[in-house]
Amino acid sequence: MPKFIINGGRTLSGKISVSGAKNSALKIIPAAILSKQPITLSNLPIIEDVERSFEVLVDLGAKISKNGQEVIIETASLNKSEMNPKLADKFRGSVMFIGPLLARFKEVKFPHPGGCVIGAGGRPIDLFLEGYQAFGAEIKEESGKFYNIKAEKLHPAHYFFPLVSVTATESMMMTATIIPGTTILQNCAMEPEIEALANYLNTQGAKITGAGTPTITIEGQEEIGAGKFAVIPDRIETGSFVILAAAANAEIEIENCNPEHIMTLLKILKKIGVNFSTGPDWIKMEKRQTPLLSHDIKTHEYPGFATDLQSPYVVLMTQATGTALIHETIYDRRLLWTDMLSQMGAQITMCDPHRVVVQGPTRLYGKRLMSPDLRAGIALVIAALIADGRTEIDNIYQIDRGYEKLEERLRALGADIERVE
Repeated sequence: MPKFIINGGRTLSGKISVSGAKNSALKIIPAAILSKQPITLSNLPIIEDVERSFEVLVDLGAKISKNGQEVIIETASLNKSEMNPKLADKFRGSVMFIGPLLARFKEVKFPHPGGCVIGAGGRPIDLFLEGYQAFGAEIKEESGKFYNIKAEKLHPAHYFFPLVSVTATESMMMTATIIPGTTILQNCAMEPEIEALANYLNTQGAKITGAGTPTITIEGQEEIGAGKFAVIPDRIETGSFVILAAAANAEIEIENCNPEHIMTLLKILKKIGVNFSTGPDWIKMEKRQTPLLSHDIKTHEYPGFATDLQSPYVVLMTQATGTALIHETIYDRRLLWTDMLSQMGAQITMCDPHRVVVQGPTRLYGKRLMSPDLRAGIALVIAALIADGRTEIDNIYQIDRGYEKLEERLRALGADIERVE
């Protein structure tokens, strides 16, 4: 199993480019099932979860032509609607194939999606199943591990989400795209990736309005055509690099990003003494002459503080003066990784599974660690880069799932990081 070897404390500077958004690509790819015409996608991140998505599509009968970050997907030859458990169990993004397959074939069989082990009960899919039932589908469940969803005919729905969910919003929106009639979704998530997905589908002939607001209306079509789409910049990667620069007090320019997508984070950084400037597609992080100040956060759905940036932010607070309360409201067990940060010298008190208190500033020291999930993994990399001494991070497959060629981009900034197979 590969691991990172990081010698911390190096001076970082230079430019780093943001990849296409993982959380956008993993919805755009299965959306190709909704059309029988070829789809061209560009600015795709070359990461593990994207490759797993391609594997699922090929197994279903699709044809894929790759040219770097550009891919042509042809789904006219799709010949089944049952997902291979060996493939679907590898990543959480497999849940996004269910809606398009149901809409196209009126039946889909699939195992419980895999992926990161965060969230109580293995991140249940009850919200998805309830949504499919609203379209007229019947659900059969086998031991809670395999599902068969079927409908003689799907109909449009007026559905109110009892909980705000990004992936459930996107799945229902995709499903409704080729169900003739008017579907109205309420209490929707408002993440930029949802608006990007709607824009993509609309270029193919879909009629979706309201994406990015709590109410989305879909005028379902009999079919949609071909389309071309460039994946938006990854706002979580953008935020992670911003936090890295702040923690390392480094002059780093982050390119090919959208600062508007991380305004909550940037506003907090201004308050705590981080210096930076922004442009349409860049952020310049500057050195500061004064100490960082602690600041509490509470994760929330967009446009609130992103749960996926909570882990890197905890690392930043170990370098700030004062006490910060970190309140995770989205996922259970997502703060358990902070025990590893404590092993590096951080002063962290766990109040309960949803809250920790970070006392800073503290010096961090290199340790041998294991990445428990994708976002905690990048947080450990940031901690290792600012720590004294050598850190080994095992299980970096989790990090590869979301960050393209991470060590190469960090070395370009001056980091001493090596991948060891």
